Amino acid sequence: FMLLDEPFVGVDPIAVEDVQRIVVQLRDWGIGVLITDHNVRETLSITDRAYIMADGKILVEGSAEFLASDPEARKIYLGEKFRLD
Repeated sequence: FMLLDEPFVGVDPIAVEDVQRIVVQLRDWGIGVLITDHNVRETLSITDRAYIMADGKILVEGSAEFLASDPEARKIYLGEKFRLD
């Protein structure tokens, strides 16, 4: 496994695409990647599963599509207007 802590912070859009491409390649090679990041769209676009946590507890978990449509995820973190695209 590999941990990436805030890999999308302070980088330009081209670098974001480069990081996303590397993460997808690692996943395709069977290497697990744990990402912590507040850039939700960039992160969810490359993840198989995501977790919303607070105070050390998992509040909501699931696929990007599930989280984007989950009322609890929208209420506690994403906001009512959140969209994946």
